[in-house]
Amino acid sequence: MKPMKFEELDIIPEILSALKAKNYSEPTTIQEKAIPHILKRKDILGCAQTGTGKTAAFAIPTIQLIHKIEPNKPGRPVLRSLIVTPTRELAIQIGESVRDYGKNTVVKHTVIFGGVGQQSQVRALKSGVHILVATPGRLLDLINQGFIKLDTIKIFILDEADRMLDMGFIHEIKKLIAMLPPKRQSLFFSATMPSNIKELSQTILTNPIKIQISPVSSTADTIQQYLYFTNRTTKRSLLLDILKDDKMDQVLLFSRTKRGADKISYFLKKQRISAAAIHGDKAQNQRQRALKAFKNGELRVLVATDIAARGIDIDKLRYVINYDVPNVPETYVHRIGRSGRAGEEGVAISICEPEENAYVRDIEKLIKQKITVIKDHNFPQTDKPMTEAEKKEWNKEKQRRKQEFFANRKAQKQNPKQGKGKGKTKRSKRPARK
Repeated sequence: MKPMKFEELDIIPEILSALKAKNYSEPTTIQEKAIPHILKRKDILGCAQTGTGKTAAFAIPTIQLIHKIEPNKPGRPVLRSLIVTPTRELAIQIGESVRDYGKNTVVKHTVIFGGVGQQSQVRALKSGVHILVATPGRLLDLINQGFIKLDTIKIFILDEADRMLDMGFIHEIKKLIAMLPPKRQSLFFSATMPSNIKELSQTILTNPIKIQISPVSSTADTIQQYLYFTNRTTKRSLLLDILKDDKMDQVLLFSRTKRGADKISYFLKKQRISAAAIHGDKAQNQRQRALKAFKNGELRVLVATDIAARGIDIDKLRYVINYDVPNVPETYVHRIGRSGRAGEEGVAISICEPEENAYVRDIEKLIKQKITVIKDHNFPQTDKPMTEAEKKEWNKEKQRRKQEFFANRKAQKQNPKQGKGKGKTKRSKRPARK
């Protein structure tokens, strides 16, 4: 069957030329399915994991609709679309996409997020924008200060809804929904669709078109997956061996912890491999600087934790390394989905120590396939027992994971029903606003 072209989706020439400049000619499945309905002003309920091209699926038609509504109107631009996303990194990525696809149109946009001063963001808002990309915390702050009003919104987009709830933003989202005009178009995207996400979508959408692409249990066919079994004491040596391959010029490497990310980055730099770490304890300007250097090819290895990496969208990223095998199988799918995006080829390598073998079995069960094991390497896994120091460190790590697991489970249950009096669940302290 002949693949569809963007020209067949009734996209205006201004956007087509911008897509051509990025060498995009064929839409991904979610773009092909969503764009025509969005252009017809339908609400959308989209279930799509990372790497399927969903940002373009909502950004392209949103830009087109606003370009037609606001064709060079005199005066200050009026806010017409609000895109809410959980993390600053993802907000920045979406902003870059809006800029790239809308560069030949009249559409103006800005991005706001916490963790940095608000002055430049307020200046951009005062000069007027058509599209606002925002994280919930900073958005509500600026609304409360009177810098943003949502009464002119025509298109509301909630992206990464499952991540939003995981991070404790359910109350903020409900506040924002109450501020939006009842008559609007709404687009709702989530990688997973558990019951609490479905309930939230029902409060936002009206007779939505449902689109489901690549459930979280699947990995892209374009990603080659490899597994190295080794010991904790030989992990770093094996990593250096793997990085001897000169073809691996741009590698996103995942660490389970912030401390671990810093340690790996420091180790690689000592070995004269350009590297940097990004995680929640890094200042926003440090994270942006590291991400920009990685995208520009100035850094060979970007070491990231799962939350910091959410929303990292790098064209043609080929290599992902799991230095720590994740203890949640779905996390593995999200991690390796950073490569092999939108039909490109990718390579995912996992380095597994004995205590993580059970995690590999859980991952293979979820993705319904065996990961190719590389047996012929210099640091194979042995039955050699851990030293007392290693045992102590491992037990501390197990305790930390256990606490993290129960904290996440508690956070997911914090979805109090409104107006039930005594039945209300006490709100727990959520993570700092992004």
